[in-house]
Amino acid sequence: MQGILTRRVFSGKISLCSQRCFSQLAQKDASLQENDVTVPKMPPFDYSPPPYNGPTVDEILAKRKAYLSPSLFHLYKKPLNVVDGKRQYLFDDEGRRYLDGFGGIATVGCGHCHPDVVEAIVNQTKRLQHSTVLYLNSAIADFAEALASKLPGDLNVVLFTNSGTEANELALMMAKLYTGCHDIISLRNGYHGNAAGTMGATGQSVWKYNVVQTGTHHALNPDPYRGVFGSDGEKYAKDVQDLIEYGTSGNVAAFVSETIQGVGGIVELAPGYLPPVYSSIKKAGGLCIADEVQAGFARTGSHFWSFEAQGVTPDIVTMAKGIGNGIPLGAVVTTPEIAKVLTRRNYFNTFGGNPVCTAAGLAVLRVIEKENLQENAHVVGSHLKDRLTALKNKYEIIGDVRGRGFMLGVELVTDRQQKTPAKAETAHVLDQMKELGVLIGRGGIYSNVFRITPPLCFTKEDADFLVDAMDYSFSKM
Repeated sequence: MQGILTRRVFSGKISLCSQRCFSQLAQKDASLQENDVTVPKMPPFDYSPPPYNGPTVDEILAKRKAYLSPSLFHLYKKPLNVVDGKRQYLFDDEGRRYLDGFGGIATVGCGHCHPDVVEAIVNQTKRLQHSTVLYLNSAIADFAEALASKLPGDLNVVLFTNSGTEANELALMMAKLYTGCHDIISLRNGYHGNAAGTMGATGQSVWKYNVVQTGTHHALNPDPYRGVFGSDGEKYAKDVQDLIEYGTSGNVAAFVSETIQGVGGIVELAPGYLPPVYSSIKKAGGLCIADEVQAGFARTGSHFWSFEAQGVTPDIVTMAKGIGNGIPLGAVVTTPEIAKVLTRRNYFNTFGGNPVCTAAGLAVLRVIEKENLQENAHVVGSHLKDRLTALKNKYEIIGDVRGRGFMLGVELVTDRQQKTPAKAETAHVLDQMKELGVLIGRGGIYSNVFRITPPLCFTKEDADFLVDAMDYSFSKM
């Protein structure tokens, strides 16, 4: 390369350019300063990944096309090859660092490759990787005891699964067996999985294949931003009572919902919604199921479980994702009385309660407590939401900022009055933020909502960098 080489730090990555290139960049930076929006600088971090010598992006894409399902997709115009992770950061095949604001879709709670979790997994794997629950092993019992201690009331019987879909399927089946009824009430815009029963309970067409799905009634979504009754939870709750009276025999098996809808675009149910709904369901002989797959395990900050913010106690709680910090693990927690229904026949799950997975789960609970991650999610999450709200006041394209803790959503619209989804703009900003070194997700039925669900070890400096990157990206539209 001709000319004097000059090093310039750009979002955690060092690039080389000639004097002429540097001059152009300096002119551009001066222009940015005039507009009060500068290229944000990633916080320092004391870790460098080992060199990557694996397949290239093109080689991986070719293998995906040849051997994996055509239904797989990726977020960005230029696919990201992630090869390393540490705490709240990810690294690509070129060693570039990214701030992870998505957390593997609300899954990585303790941070990537947390040493305590890794140690628990490795030690258990060395000693016993798998046997069967037909034999005794302390790992499953110890984790079940610790997990039950985090739940209220008589919710102290734990059934382990491999995923959130599987946990929700089991919960729905148990509710039908316990009540002798088959009608399920769920919410429009909710997401509960991609198997037969959970797909029926899901309330978004984009996640529902054209297969038989019967017995589910979808109530009005108590969405404070787009819902017909705004933030009036009691008015939405009346629709559930109407469904019971007009759409069922008068008796139902269960009501299932997330308290903050994840896939649906981080929609927190209107205040005061769940208490009257749970009351109606109880009167109809049904059970109340809280889907905590995404919002559980201290992610919301204010509470360990998101349903607690509504002041209710479910009959069944389902969970996955954050339960194992990335290990394939899910669970159903219910009361001893309800759990007895599975003794009517033989129920068995080969990998549910696997010693490696449950050892990881116990380590996750201990890390959350030891590092006070719930408090961090509350404090830093509140700071992040405040800064995002300030950004909303700056850019008309931001229609709503919502959620709590480290489960936040930013909805983009082209018209605030009509709330017209800004789908293309959302994809554009998502891509621009990746180029700046920030990874976030998107969701909502119109794919116009940023989903911000980082590891719970996110710092205020990380939160500021994320918002500054979003600010810069909006300024360049």
